[in-house]
Amino acid sequence: MNKQGTRPNFVFIVADDLGYADLGCYDARAQATPVLDGLAAEGLRFTDAYSNSPVCSPTRFAMITGRYQYRLRGAAEEPINGSARGNANLGLPPEHPTFPSLLRDAGYVTALSGKWHLGFPPHFGPLKSGYAEAFGPLGGGVDYFTHCDRGGVHDLFENGKEVERIGYVTDLITDHAAAFIARTAGKSPFALSVHYTAPHWPWETRDDADEAKRIHKAIHHPDGGSIRIYQTMLNHMDEGIGKILDALDGAGVRENTLVVFTSDNGGERFSDTWPFVGAKMDLLEGGIRVPQIACWPAAVSAGGVTTQISITMDWAATFLAAAGVAPHPEYPLDGMDLAPVLRDPAATVDRELFWRMKFRNQTATRVGNWKYLTIEGYEFLFDLAKDARERANLAKRFPDQLAALRARYEAWSATMPPIPADAKASILFGPGEMAKPS
Repeated sequence: MNKQGTRPNFVFIVADDLGYADLGCYDARAQATPVLDGLAAEGLRFTDAYSNSPVCSPTRFAMITGRYQYRLRGAAEEPINGSARGNANLGLPPEHPTFPSLLRDAGYVTALSGKWHLGFPPHFGPLKSGYAEAFGPLGGGVDYFTHCDRGGVHDLFENGKEVERIGYVTDLITDHAAAFIARTAGKSPFALSVHYTAPHWPWETRDDADEAKRIHKAIHHPDGGSIRIYQTMLNHMDEGIGKILDALDGAGVRENTLVVFTSDNGGERFSDTWPFVGAKMDLLEGGIRVPQIACWPAAVSAGGVTTQISITMDWAATFLAAAGVAPHPEYPLDGMDLAPVLRDPAATVDRELFWRMKFRNQTATRVGNWKYLTIEGYEFLFDLAKDARERANLAKRFPDQLAALRARYEAWSATMPPIPADAKASILFGPGEMAKPS
């Protein structure tokens, strides 16, 4: 689909815990993201995009492999945390093909700037799974100034070695990404993953170094943050994305680079998920519906909006297809190539998507506008076209539709390994961060 006839570059930008309505182009109440809003105006905005999970590391398994995360043991952790250090089972197996490993083997230069969160050394790491270089934290959330995780362990690495850097971690990730583009673009096609930790807790702006000293090892930050701080963090990330786009322009490769922006799951304490309810860790729409933008001037018309139902793992399939690289035959992709909708936003196709969570024993199925949801044994049926907030449970009103979607979920679930009994569902919540259907 590339007008230039040469292999495109890819920049895959992922925010952490960003809510559906946190961007201006998704009707945010605060206009904190002018760069991303401009990117949406230059490209294609998805209204019905989903994350593979409502929590970070499971989504990242699907994102890098293009397959449902449930196929891998490490993804059953909700999420992987520091207790997995040294564990040989809780991570992405190096032998499993990934979109960066397949692109690398096809001649692409690959890099990760930012969060890994797919297992710890010596068994796992970005250099073992397709990235030629990597900079950022290996685990989940880190303090933006000390670069320590919630246990006080320093977590900032470059190409497999621990490094000390002074600076705000959002800016450090941006700087690495921009430098990679400057030294790579024009020499070889490249695939760059930019995985920001923003706006994940702790809630710190560039001016909050003193707050980092105060919270020290308690960086889950239950007593901190505000909407203003959260929005400023978004603005810092947005500025960084502007610098990355400037680097593409400066290298003369913006025209033939597919830039994708999304979030790893729904928002948390200060995010905006309107019109949805629910949050991170929920299979309600607020936990899994995410913003998604694709911009590729050589192939995607500006100003498009699509209702195509999509999910994180689709981008692996899309990148490989755009590069002319076949998936590994022994690891067929579950994601779909989004090329048709990139060409024509109205060229939507029907599909089924499925989720499950050990946390609160949740499952979900979306088929067309219908959604089947279970939470702790209770069943719900929603028509999302009429009830985006999932308030009107239609289970008793449409029993045949309920039974049909339940059967579809059960048939899909039978093709996946069961959730391991020893899998952990552990997350820290603040007041009001969980929402339940009425």
